[in-house]
Amino acid sequence: MATTSRSGSGPDEEDSTPAMRRLRRLSLHLLQPSDQLAPEGANSLVPAACAGKRRTGGLDADAAALTAYLRGRHRAMQARVYEFYVARPELQTPVELPTAAHRELCFRQMSALVRDAGVRPLSLMANDPAEYFAVMEAVGGLDISLAIKVGVQYSLWGGSVINLGTKKHKEKYFDKIDNLDYTGCFAMTELHHGSNVQALQTTATFDPVTDEFIIDTPNDGAIKWWIGNAALHGKFATVFARLILPLQGKGGEPSDMGIHAFIVPIRDLETHAVLPGIEINDCGHKIGLNGVDNGALRFCAVRIPRDNLLNRFGDVARDGKYTSSLPTINRRFAATLGELVGGRVGLAYSSVGVLKVAVTIAVRYALLRQQFGPPKQPEISVLDYQSHQHKLMPMLASAYAFHFARAYLVDKYSEMKKTDDEDLSADVHVLSSGLKSYITSYTAKAISICRESCGGHGYAAVNRFGGLRNDHDIFQTFEGDNTVLLQQVAGDLLKQYQQKFKGGTLSVTWNYLRDSMSTYLSQPNPVTARWEGEDHLRDPNFQLDAFRYRTSRLLHSVAARLQKHMKTLGGFGAWNRCLNHLLTLAESHIESVILARFIEAVKSCPDEKTREVLKLVCDLYALDRIWNDIGTYRNVDYVAPNKAKAIHKLVDYLSYQVRLVARELVDAFDIPDQIIRAPIGMQSEAYSQYTQCVGF
Repeated sequence: MATTSRSGSGPDEEDSTPAMRRLRRLSLHLLQPSDQLAPEGANSLVPAACAGKRRTGGLDADAAALTAYLRGRHRAMQARVYEFYVARPELQTPVELPTAAHRELCFRQMSALVRDAGVRPLSLMANDPAEYFAVMEAVGGLDISLAIKVGVQYSLWGGSVINLGTKKHKEKYFDKIDNLDYTGCFAMTELHHGSNVQALQTTATFDPVTDEFIIDTPNDGAIKWWIGNAALHGKFATVFARLILPLQGKGGEPSDMGIHAFIVPIRDLETHAVLPGIEINDCGHKIGLNGVDNGALRFCAVRIPRDNLLNRFGDVARDGKYTSSLPTINRRFAATLGELVGGRVGLAYSSVGVLKVAVTIAVRYALLRQQFGPPKQPEISVLDYQSHQHKLMPMLASAYAFHFARAYLVDKYSEMKKTDDEDLSADVHVLSSGLKSYITSYTAKAISICRESCGGHGYAAVNRFGGLRNDHDIFQTFEGDNTVLLQQVAGDLLKQYQQKFKGGTLSVTWNYLRDSMSTYLSQPNPVTARWEGEDHLRDPNFQLDAFRYRTSRLLHSVAARLQKHMKTLGGFGAWNRCLNHLLTLAESHIESVILARFIEAVKSCPDEKTREVLKLVCDLYALDRIWNDIGTYRNVDYVAPNKAKAIHKLVDYLSYQVRLVARELVDAFDIPDQIIRAPIGMQSEAYSQYTQCVGF
């Protein structure tokens, strides 16, 4: 590779005027260093050979070796699912499909997975959550609506029964949920309340005479809304409602025991007719996910047996006496929601899969598409333009970073399901909240950038960006609104911060804060703040320290602000006054977690060449994030002006280096063309397949 500075713009001594420097930079926007070294003493640039051809300079990436390292334990199961649907063209979702037909197809897709392919998702979720999430990613490759449909049936309806119920519920329902005899819903959200679950208004009043609970919707605001599987296919619903015990409050008043979960039949098992006392309406056509039948449920004095209370954390005896191993409503509520984190884990996992598909399409098209070039020279690939590298290469690096972060999350979740460790459960709850929020928000923005980067052809529905964007968009809202989830992360960080000063211990994920209270909060070293050498900037210790320093400063400063404002505004007012600061803190912490997992994955890679490629991608991920928030580092003098400039130049250079192996990096995701489906994202003959789509 031709000799050049890290930014690719090292000027000759002759190019001392501003005009000449600008001209050289403009030329570098069009050209990249050639694979052949320039003559000694020269600093010339030669045109790129051919637009889409891979250059051999720099690192040598082996897609097969990368794939082998990225593959999880359950790649064979994913391949089995892919092959099953590829062999059944009648089960593949066409580009254009009316809502009613999409819903019917989605149910047939799920039925075929269970009854024809022999996959038992609930058993997988109970025995090996990692394999279950791998299946979810695979079916999402066929149709994101199918992944959500499967998630409603197994993660939510099935998960609520096995996680919130006891042995009697598992014996009665498990097998029939698993084989789809008992299709069901998860009825938590109401018209007036989504995120604030403790304020739900649906009631479940115990009748000691008949030994039943009476489920009621007291007003229109309590109508269960956006309930997946409710409009058409669900036969049962796990209904979250306020447990009311008559005569057990003060002065003989009814006692509200807080939110509990109840199994409520909503349709006849034989005729599928809606049962008496239940009103179901269709929420209608949506922006995306129209293969999922979302409905609204109203209950009018619907009676269910006492045994239908999912009673793991609280029970009602025949005489109406309430018992629980947890002493307060808040403890019971926290335990209940804590058992439902699998949904957030699944969304974070699936969102990474969506990001991989979008990035793969955009990168392959950018390598294929040729536009402009030097005078009388062949046109060059659009991915040879620095501006295009700036759009897509950090995004490709993020897909790799998220891949390793989600693997860590699934491992922690699987460990949690095998133990009763309360600290681990709390850790997974916050970690899943943060990663779900951060990854889904990033992916939503990335899909739009990928669409834009593919120009007019990215706007064709057949090339998938519109469908991916619309189907994925709601990932930012369900299973916890992203803004609300980030506040949970911030709240936990503050709790850990307080415990540190009280002499307590820190949970595993946050243990770096132990050092941050001293090392990171001291004044930045004026010497290291000016170091700008490439070896220093690409040192993972510098990168991780920078991420953690930022988090620690944000934590320390927001704690001080909250303490100040609480004196005049109270707790709620102070929190609201500092809300944007708190959200930034949470995002900063999650970025630190992601980078730590990426660095660990690089170190653990056994193949030297693959490790070098991953190190390059990891460096781009880390330094791009630092550059994106360079103002924070400059404000506290953690990074001097010369160092900031060096980081900027190095990000550009690393983006170019990643561009050289971009094809191998996306191929390593090992996503079959039948799952990519976008003609412009095919591994070969993309234009030919695209023209065939429109009839040529």
